[in-house]
This record gives sequence, structure tokens and C-alpha cells, in this order.
Amino acid sequence: MSFANTGSQVESVVPAPREQSGAAQLATGNLAAVDRATEAFYAAVAELDAVAVRAPSLLPGWSRAHVISHVARNADALVNLLTWARTGVEHPAYTSRVDRDADIEEGSTRTPQLLRADLDSACLRFAAAAESLPASAWEAEVVQPSGGTLLAHQVPWLRLRELLFHLVDLDVGVDFDDLPEEHLEDLVDSVVGGFATRPDSPAVRIDVALPEGRQRSWELNTAGTDSSVTISGDAADVLGWLTGRHDGARLSGDVPKLPSWL
Repeated sequence: MSFANTGSQVESVVPAPREQSGAAQLATGNLAAVDRATEAFYAAVAELDAVAVRAPSLLPGWSRAHVISHVARNADALVNLLTWARTGVEHPAYTSRVDRDADIEEGSTRTPQLLRADLDSACLRFAAAAESLPASAWEAEVVQPSGGTLLAHQVPWLRLRELLFHLVDLDVGVDFDDLPEEHLEDLVDSVVGGFATRPDSPAVRIDVALPEGRQRSWELNTAGTDSSVTISGDAADVLGWLTGRHDGARLSGDVPKLPSWL
């Protein structure tokens, strides 16, 4: 699966450099990556026929159609956050978890043609919302879907992460080692951060070999304990294990069982 920009309907969201604040510059880099990831996701979905979209994804209980519907609704949820940043008026990502789940379920029953049309429209809405956001609004504070505050310039990263993880979840031959290498360290870091404050996380040190040859370590629940274990592996394999997509068989060490990431 190529992440090269192949000229989809998603137009560039890169403003002129002289107009960019520090926050806008951070957003711009991730928005360019969002465009490429959107292209890759489109390409994968375009290959799915009426039978293939009903087949299971890598997410328990979800078909590929559920994943596609979810990725579309996530785009709309993040448009809400960008609207919040632009206007200063609270626009939660989702009205409720119940409504979110119902929308995904309803979308999962659509034909491949309607799934693709819905995905395309939602991605275009996100691109348009990002393109029209004033540079100063990228510094606004909003509340992310999972709770907790973040600055608007982090919203493109949330979208990129969503596209990359769920491209793997489509189970169409794309795995974590097929994702752009420049994002793997940040992806591992963001997932580890999700476990950091959870009391049900095991005490483990994770030594990770990054694509460019560097080594980096992360620790989960190791403070104040002498009983932690150490495991190691490539960034892509660690990422698959952390997110529950892989069983950890490709890692070295006594790999503990993790609670569900999300």
C-alpha cells in the first residue's frame, strides 16, 4: 500500500508559510500526512466488494464496514472540534457514546458504494474545516473524544492516528510495518501514554528498535516496583502488541498480557 499522494479529492490544507504560527506549523505537517493516509485508506476501501466489506476486521465484533463507517464518523467528530476552536463555542466531538455507536452501526449496513461516498464526504469536510481554520485558532483548547483537553493543533495528529490504525484493522494486507516509518515512534508514544495512568497495566519496560537505528525505552507501571519485566522488539511489532492487534509472539522477553487499549 503506497502512501504517496496520488491526487484524490482531498485538497491540500497547507497554508502559506508566512501565515503560520508555531501551532499552525505543527498542524500543517500532520495535515500533509493525513492527506497521504487518507489516500491509502481510500485505496484499500476501493478494493472491497459487497462480500468483502461484510467480512470481519481485526476489531472484535466489527466488520470492515464498521471500520469504514467509524473512520467517516471520526472525521465529523474532529470537524466538531475544529469548529469549537474556530468559534470558541463548545462543539463536543460526539453528542454521546450511544449516538456515536448507533451512527457507526447504521453506517455499517450500507452498500460499498454508499460507504465510499460517505467516507469521501466526511474526509472532504475535515479537510475543508482544517483549511479554513485561522492560524491563531490552532492554539485553542478543546476536549478530545476520549476525554481530557488538548490544543487544536493536535487534532490532525488524532486524525492521522485514526487513519493509520484502522487501515491495519481493515485486514487487507497492510500491517504496522507497512506504515510510514516516520510516524512509528509517535504512535508508540501515544499508545504507551494511554496505558500510563491505568492501574491494570502490567509493570513492564519496553525496549524499542526504531526504524532509523535508534533505541528508545518506555516503562509502564514500573515506579516503586522491583518486579517489572523487560521486553523488546521492533517499533511495528511493539505497536501491534500494545494495540491488541498482535499477540506479542514477535517480541523478545516474557511478554505480559495487556488490558484492552481502547
